[in-house]
Amino acid sequence: MSSWRDRVTSALPRLAVASHDLVMVWLCWQVLHRLRYAMLPESPDFPLWSNEVAIVLLGQGMVFWWMGLYRGLWRFASLPDLWNLLKASALGSLAVVAGLFFYNRFGSVPRAVLGLYPFVLIGFLGLPRLVYRAWKDNQANRSHEAASRVLILGAGRAGEALVRELRRTGIYYPVAFLDDAVRLHGSKLQGVPVLGGLESAAAIARETAAKLLVIAMPSLDAPAMQRVVAICESTGLPFRMVPRLVNVLEGQSMPGDLKEVAIEDLLGRKSVMPDWKLIRGWLGGRTVLVTGAGGSIGSELCRQCARHGAQRIALLEIDELALITIQGDLQRAFPDLEILPVLGNCGDPAVIAHALRISEPDAVFHAAAYKQVPLLEQHLREAIGNNVLATETVARACRETGVATFVLISTDKAVDPVNVLGATKRLAEMTCQALDDGRASTRYVTVRFGNVLDSAGSVVPLFREQIRKGGPVTVTDPEVTRYFMTIPEASQLILQAAAGAAHASIYTLDMGEPVPIRLLAEQMIRLAGKQPGRDIAIVYTGLRPGEKLHENLFHVDERYRPTSHSKIMQAEAREVSPEFIELALQRLRGAFVRYDTAELQEVLRVAVPDFKPLIREEDANGASANIVVFPAREARKTR
Repeated sequence: MSSWRDRVTSALPRLAVASHDLVMVWLCWQVLHRLRYAMLPESPDFPLWSNEVAIVLLGQGMVFWWMGLYRGLWRFASLPDLWNLLKASALGSLAVVAGLFFYNRFGSVPRAVLGLYPFVLIGFLGLPRLVYRAWKDNQANRSHEAASRVLILGAGRAGEALVRELRRTGIYYPVAFLDDAVRLHGSKLQGVPVLGGLESAAAIARETAAKLLVIAMPSLDAPAMQRVVAICESTGLPFRMVPRLVNVLEGQSMPGDLKEVAIEDLLGRKSVMPDWKLIRGWLGGRTVLVTGAGGSIGSELCRQCARHGAQRIALLEIDELALITIQGDLQRAFPDLEILPVLGNCGDPAVIAHALRISEPDAVFHAAAYKQVPLLEQHLREAIGNNVLATETVARACRETGVATFVLISTDKAVDPVNVLGATKRLAEMTCQALDDGRASTRYVTVRFGNVLDSAGSVVPLFREQIRKGGPVTVTDPEVTRYFMTIPEASQLILQAAAGAAHASIYTLDMGEPVPIRLLAEQMIRLAGKQPGRDIAIVYTGLRPGEKLHENLFHVDERYRPTSHSKIMQAEAREVSPEFIELALQRLRGAFVRYDTAELQEVLRVAVPDFKPLIREEDANGASANIVVFPAREARKTR
């Protein structure tokens, strides 16, 4: 009963509009006839209803319905709606002419009426719609006293659409635009004046009594966005921004939302446009298994795979809370997706064999790893166990079961490694390369990239928490830099690389320009409405064990060539001896069982010739200063 009532209730507005339009058609027909007959000396009586009137209403009404005239709302009537009215009137007049011709060959209808009918009908139909919209807009404008006054930066398409949305909600009242285009100054957009350039934001905000600034320039690059944010900060007012189109398409924001300016908006990462056709062709209808599925990269890989056609996803995770969290997220977002959660350690051969048996995946993404540089310097055994031996266990099991593609998520720290994380990840790369010896059907693909913004354990959530507590924000060194990209961007490029990868291939993602961590901290403090050094202190603590000032993306002995995607480079892998790698893994397994860290360290250094551990002065001299000294090394010759 309730569903029947709901259908009737939802149909009433359309029936009311349809009835209105038919009344307007009848009225238009009556007015045109009476005006035509008024020109005669003796005006005949024109009936209010006749067969001709019925034909007109029937023909015009059918055209209205066929044109979908009742799918829109009067509240949002605009030029496209008027264009639809014009087409409906023109086509309706043809239907009326055809109907009257077959009825009585126009025996009782003046030709002048037929000629004027479509043009007059547009006015009868369009005027009430525009009056209704103007009345609703006027109501919204009259309620602006209770709404927050908004100053909009950017008088382009995004700004124009923003004004429409703000007026519809009634929560905010747009008072003015600012734009650097001088030709726009003094003009009006949707009735809102453009009062000047962006640099005058502080003065105009005071004059207009604005309470909020909104940046309506979603396509700005990093330097321009940093400038605009600095202008907003100078006003002392809160500010928001219109979300980027890619955020709306990925479901991270809703159209019309106002979002806080995030640190990724200031770092210059341009939107990634992968080859979705290639990715969907590779993933569509297939099964994938993700190790470390509850982590930052692992969970986003699961979402991206589900979004782009995977039929079944196996989630392998050792952390029960992380596993149940990503399982719940996927179930809510993708109710038709088949999800196979597996709780366990991917380094356990029985666990990975069970996961592969129940899922029978076409591709395995190995995202499980230990990644915290200072911690791993003190836990060599666990780093080798998780980053090397577990990788070998998963990769070998994929080969034995005939998995089509194995993707290793690596790191830029594997290039010229100076710490345990980099060395273990480099050895994991070499292990995969050794397994892909030409006899295996499995493609082994390695993807390297740097830090991801807002990942668990990264500096962004650490800085955010320190700022929330009032500081200080701790930075290791004033000169330290790192490469950054967003989690969705990294995951999308991983899929792009894996979809078109060759056997034993190593890919490096274009990370853009390195970001000074000091600048990152200062920007995050400003985004929180504070001033660095005044409201929130920045303290430099010195580089931690295993850390260096700058990371490298490319190895001097690896040649790199572009791929079909501009942000992915393929490395020419260095030669690896499968026998040598197998011997090293055997020694590591034995030393791992015995907890022999000395042998683990020795084997790691021999297996990874590029591994040059950093020497700290406090280790060499017993001093307490935390200063990193890079050892001298011989210059290499490029091939």
